[in-house]
Amino acid sequence: MSFETPFPPYNASDPYATFLNASCLDLLLIEIVPMAHRLASELSVPSEDGEGSVVDEEEQREAAFRRLESLGYRVGQGLAERFSRDRPRFTDTLDVIKFLCKDLWTLVFRKQIDNLKTNHRGVYVLTDHSFRPFARMSMESSSAAVIRAQAFLSFPCGVIRGALASMGINATVQAESAELPGATFQIKTITAKS
Repeated sequence: MSFETPFPPYNASDPYATFLNASCLDLLLIEIVPMAHRLASELSVPSEDGEGSVVDEEEQREAAFRRLESLGYRVGQGLAERFSRDRPRFTDTLDVIKFLCKDLWTLVFRKQIDNLKTNHRGVYVLTDHSFRPFARMSMESSSAAVIRAQAFLSFPCGVIRGALASMGINATVQAESAELPGATFQIKTITAKS
């Protein structure tokens, strides 16, 4: 799968040649957040027979974030499986993170991560100063935009976590945005206790 325009000659009947319009991904990311919020609110409404409970707004928001993160997790797994299969096996966690920052991020967001920091103890901080889903986001005040933007970070967190899980790294991923269009992702690897 590639975002670049195919150069002739290309064989459209080739089963391995797939092309994705970047606009489709942008539109998907725009629509997936309201869909997750709508599903969370519909699932929390009590049924007609009185069964079910009323869920407060914060629980609905967390349910929407979990749904977005799980959708991203599956996408990340699929992307990592597909695009790392022709590569030699990664030797350490830092190589996997570099693959994520350079290759996978370029595939999904058409640019590499701007900055990667690590403490060499399992914590990695990825910074994207012009995060593509935030490029066209605007609000009356920047603080309101940052609050609304938090929901759009759940899906990419899931993509990161899914890609890492596909390559054998168990991790937690948290994201924040202090100022649009930037985003910072913190990855904490979880080591198995023996």
